[in-house]
Amino acid sequence: MIRRHPFACLLVLLGLLLATLAWTNRVHLQAFSRILAAYSAKEYCSCRYVMGHPAGYCAAYVEQYLPLSELVDDEQRRRVSARGLGNTQVAQWQGQRQGCRLRVEAP
Repeated sequence: MIRRHPFACLLVLLGLLLATLAWTNRVHLQAFSRILAAYSAKEYCSCRYVMGHPAGYCAAYVEQYLPLSELVDDEQRRRVSARGLGNTQVAQWQGQRQGCRLRVEAP
């Protein structure tokens, strides 16, 4: 079998290796989707309401290699909601001395 199909066997072996690696790091991989949305919400909120930059500048500032599906800026409440990789995170401005804080929502 190996002599007839060496590349197929190599691909199967590589697939098993990747599956094992993903299984051992599953907790870290699950957390990654929250990190993208949380970083974007917090950085946009800080850029917009702490530093006082315009919305277009801050949107370009938080742009990542992995795109966000949604970035909502509620100017009246000074709250930013970011959605990326199926996860939504919200950051809200607390005050000039406190800056922006991520809101922790119960699952």
